[in-house]
Amino acid sequence: MQAIGVEALVSAPADAEFVELLGREAVPLEPAFMPVRQWIEQAKQSGLRLPQLAAKMVPAQFDAIAAAAEGCDAIVATGLFPSVAAARSVAEKRGIHFSWAAFCPLMVPSPHHPPMEYPGWSHPPELTDNLALWAFNAQAKKALFGEAVNTHRASIALPTLDNVRDHVFTHRPWLASDPVLSPWQPTDLNDAVQTGAWILPDSRPLPAGLEAFLASGEPPVYVGFGSMAMHAAEDPARTAIEAVRAQGRRVILGRGWANLALIDDQEDCFVVGEVNQQALFARVAAVMHHGGAGTTTAAARAGAPQVVVPQVADQPYWASRVTELGIGAAHDGSIPRAGSLLAPLRTALAADTRERAFAVAKTIRSDGAVIAAELLVAEVRGKRQ
Repeated sequence: MQAIGVEALVSAPADAEFVELLGREAVPLEPAFMPVRQWIEQAKQSGLRLPQLAAKMVPAQFDAIAAAAEGCDAIVATGLFPSVAAARSVAEKRGIHFSWAAFCPLMVPSPHHPPMEYPGWSHPPELTDNLALWAFNAQAKKALFGEAVNTHRASIALPTLDNVRDHVFTHRPWLASDPVLSPWQPTDLNDAVQTGAWILPDSRPLPAGLEAFLASGEPPVYVGFGSMAMHAAEDPARTAIEAVRAQGRRVILGRGWANLALIDDQEDCFVVGEVNQQALFARVAAVMHHGGAGTTTAAARAGAPQVVVPQVADQPYWASRVTELGIGAAHDGSIPRAGSLLAPLRTALAADTRERAFAVAKTIRSDGAVIAAELLVAEVRGKRQ
């Protein structure tokens, strides 16, 4: 947006890493209603169910986004459904353009794939047709979030909704994911636009200590689980390090929200915090991660074979895509245990997997954010004419 002369700001949780990222890129930050980690902790301690949590999130996010959107011509929203619903209501109240963006095809209704399940709303075994499952998904969204969304909409003089999902997601959703990693098939259910993944070029140098570690031996395996706390795993750092060592490889351990740490003082392991993944992944033997959309795309773009240990939401989808494309392997289940990482790691480190990863890397587009920015400007100008 900045490159084409359009002012843009981000309303995001004020967690330290997000503040640092946006500050580094000189992008104005308008804080969302609460930092992510604080919200997760409060949600855990309160013991509230999704409908009650949504009842707290919708009005709080509405106030935060309404303040951020003062003077804006459009809102592009992504994230948890209550937050997106709040953003949609802000756009309606202000009479400005609204677009919803998803980072995974499974979030967008289609007859070609089923939706993801919600806690307490497992798919009925008798429902096997994808369209029927998406109809069930709309019912689940209404049951979980409908009261919170409609109660708040009524309080700000907006009409209540029967199908909250389709209203919030709109008929023209954006899919911010790579078409090779996550192909999208057109459908009459919506007019989805696949822009490609939104990739922020990162020119930061790697820390001197990390550079020295990389230069001191053969390419290591990167292990990091991003924002996944990995509470269910007994000792994910030890499990991963021992699996990598069993393959005769060194380890770079990404601390992340699981707070991964060294297990001994051997010199074959190095710990990093937030780091330039674009530079690092191009220099490792493989990337072991949780299967987030961003990490999967970064590793694929770097040509790094992957071991995906999926935890929640869309992560099993990305694990399956890595396997189907032949650029890595998926761990069986979300909890790594002694020995369970050995087979997928061997697959990732095989020569043919690396060759395939290199080949796929050449097909990953890097212009998704540019396409999205130009699309937004065109849609806003089109509505004004």
